Amino acid sequence: MSQKQDVAQQYMRVIVETVHPLTETQQTEVHRRLQFLLAPRKIECLFKLNPEILGGIRLDFDSLVVDDTIQAKLQEFVAHAQESLPAVLSARGIMKHIETQLNQFQNEPVVHTIGHVESVADGIARVLGLPDLMAGELVVFNCGAQGMVLNLNAGYLDVAVLHGAENIQEGETVIGTHTKAVMPVGLELLGRVVNALGKPVDDLGAIENTGYRIVQAPAPDLLSRAPVSQPVHTGILGVDALIPIGKGQRELIIGDRQTGKTTLLEDMILSQHEHNKRARSLSDKMFCVYVAIGQKQSSVCELIHVLKKHGAMDDTVVVTASAADGAAMQYLAPYSGCAIAEYFRDNGMNAIIFYDDLSKHAVAYREMSLLLKRPAGREAYPGDVFYLHSRLLERAGQMSAKHGGGSLTAIPVVETQEGDVSAYIPTNVISITDGQIFLESSLFHQGIKPALNVGLSVSRVGGAAQTPVMKKIAASIKLDLAQYREVVSFSQLASDLDPATQKLLNRGLRLTEVLKQPQHQPLSLAEEVVRLLVGTKGYLDAVDVSVVPEFLDGLYAYVKERAEDVLESIQTFGDLSDDEMALLEKVLYAYSQEFVVSKTRKEE
Repeated sequence: MSQKQDVAQQYMRVIVETVHPLTETQQTEVHRRLQFLLAPRKIECLFKLNPEILGGIRLDFDSLVVDDTIQAKLQEFVAHAQESLPAVLSARGIMKHIETQLNQFQNEPVVHTIGHVESVADGIARVLGLPDLMAGELVVFNCGAQGMVLNLNAGYLDVAVLHGAENIQEGETVIGTHTKAVMPVGLELLGRVVNALGKPVDDLGAIENTGYRIVQAPAPDLLSRAPVSQPVHTGILGVDALIPIGKGQRELIIGDRQTGKTTLLEDMILSQHEHNKRARSLSDKMFCVYVAIGQKQSSVCELIHVLKKHGAMDDTVVVTASAADGAAMQYLAPYSGCAIAEYFRDNGMNAIIFYDDLSKHAVAYREMSLLLKRPAGREAYPGDVFYLHSRLLERAGQMSAKHGGGSLTAIPVVETQEGDVSAYIPTNVISITDGQIFLESSLFHQGIKPALNVGLSVSRVGGAAQTPVMKKIAASIKLDLAQYREVVSFSQLASDLDPATQKLLNRGLRLTEVLKQPQHQPLSLAEEVVRLLVGTKGYLDAVDVSVVPEFLDGLYAYVKERAEDVLESIQTFGDLSDDEMALLEKVLYAYSQEFVVSKTRKEE
């Protein structure tokens, strides 16, 4: 040990704060008592006047504060009273609540450790002191900024500043909160836009939440889960037919930028809103949580506008950490959104959460890790980047009936570069999830929207949850489309095709048209079944490809007029009897014949 360190351990400076100046006798008595308590160290007392403390005395021992002031007691009382205050109270009720809290208040000094900022740069503060803090604990700076402890080093801490980094000065005090990051949860959050700390950012006032949940909560254990067995209706024909998603599943949406990934999420949210209109109870509904990570604020505003326009914000919570926010907020946002969604899961309800997108989340974590001087690995990502996403996505699942029967479905988004699914982050998330929906830029530019690549897209567990009627009809469509995509490239080189290949091409062309869908127009299950039957049963074979959209526009209204009971049966039970199927096919055949005849007459 150096001589300088040895001297520092022998002496201690104590700052004594009071409202009024102490007499010489009082100062001597304070010094004597402190010397007795802290022996064998030599004590130097520095007496200061501080009118803000209102009364009492405050002792500052380098990294420990003993606060027996009126100011500290008032702050503690107000915080405790606010935490236990019921949501709705009359003026008389508020007075009674305050009286109860006063009777229960413990009039004891407030003791807490403090640290001091040694340096701050790029959103990372180095804090000296605070030896009793834990990793992930929230700290409060004297200027009001908040941070989260990430590195526990010998003698100092590395703190990621969540907000207010520009106000932090070197040397200012830092106080630990003895709590990890928590998020307000409850039905009251529906229709609101909050940041990663749960603060509203939509100018709609404070949120009267029902409670809080830890942001970095562990995933449910194996025995509390149940197999995926119930479908999530996305309203997107290509997804529901070819890549079905079940409640509790984790399905990745992956593709290059500008291929319609966020639009796909918007349509899924709109579909859940339509489903919730028919729900009879909260347990039948599907609540949505959309997490925007590193997105432009204008993009988030546009999404919120779409949801409000269709009324879907009533069933949705938006958590945003935009590109303007620091890396720490972007890192925290997905876990905060998951905490909100877990409230629904653990209370016997169903929720679906959209992470848009985890590529930007990984980049934010890489930025923080490099600033914290953690060892870099592949593509400069830290070694625990896999665990970053696995611990997040493992929190999704279908709970058993014994544990409430709720579910949390996760739909993460990952952006690729030039369709490269073998990059580091895409392969990580593909291996964590239960399947992926791959959106191909070449299909998107051809006008095939949604641009689903049937060959690379897969749902590993969703098939067990697919509705019976959809399973019957869509059994062969994926193979037909995959074969069509393979054959179509060769057909451009061949001048003469055999009848079987020509039939495959014609059917594939029409199936592709059937699967096209305008944005913000999700389909009901009955509409999807009707469209699929038309494509798979060959009722479009005699219809020219150019008029298939016109054919589909009038299809559902025609069927509803002649077989409304059948459509209601599909919507209610998700299945069809043989008689109902026969009647539906008869109606579809009649419509196709009438359409072809009417088109022929117009041409003549």
